[in-house]
Amino acid sequence: MVSSSAKEVFIRGITSDGRTFRPSDWAERLAGVMSSFRPGGARAGSHLSYSPRCVPTVINGVKCVIVNSELRSHEPMARDFVLNFAKDNDLQVGEACLLPDRDEKK
Repeated sequence: MVSSSAKEVFIRGITSDGRTFRPSDWAERLAGVMSSFRPGGARAGSHLSYSPRCVPTVINGVKCVIVNSELRSHEPMARDFVLNFAKDNDLQVGEACLLPDRDEKK
């Protein structure tokens, strides 16, 4: 279960029994569906980029989708859709936040 106070939710492309989820482009497809839920709404050509509220990425070699809490305040049904996708496909879901890369210069 995901708490309502989570800043970011990570959907991992691994099922609860440890299998890799298919198709291999599932994260890009899911984020593509959510591309119109962006600050300022959809604009001409915006379907060619992802919303910052739902971003595909790879973490430790595993495809993931990062869902920002702003999606809930912008469009609650869109956030429910994404979380239900994870639940329906038995994907691992966790709460966390991304930290910026450390500046190695000191």
